[in-house]
Amino acid sequence: QVQLVESGGGLVQAGGSLRLSCAASRIIFSLNPMGWYRQAPGKERELVAVITSGGSINYADSVKGRFTISRDNGKNTVYLQMNSLKPEDTGIYYCYGTYGRPYWGQGTQVTVSS
Repeated sequence: QVQLVESGGGLVQAGGSLRLSCAASRIIFSLNPMGWYRQAPGKERELVAVITSGGSINYADSVKGRFTISRDNGKNTVYLQMNSLKPEDTGIYYCYGTYGRPYWGQGTQVTVSS
């Protein structure tokens, strides 16, 4: 069983920044890959960023150059640094990690006002 707990969401003005954290209940090196999805109101959940245990990273085109995913194996935590936020980044952000199957956090709300 894997538990993932997100934190760091909130309300921010356009152009601002937030850093999301995802704390895992087991060694994250065994969770491969890990990443972030988001779901805007009325839309399907979409991939934002993913990182493998080997350090390979991929981003959605919509966030490239603005978001940065990273992992701290010592703290069993994955981060999503979000800069230059736009109103269209608004949504619930979910952390996930794969250990045999995908595990999901409960989500954290990000709201970007214009």
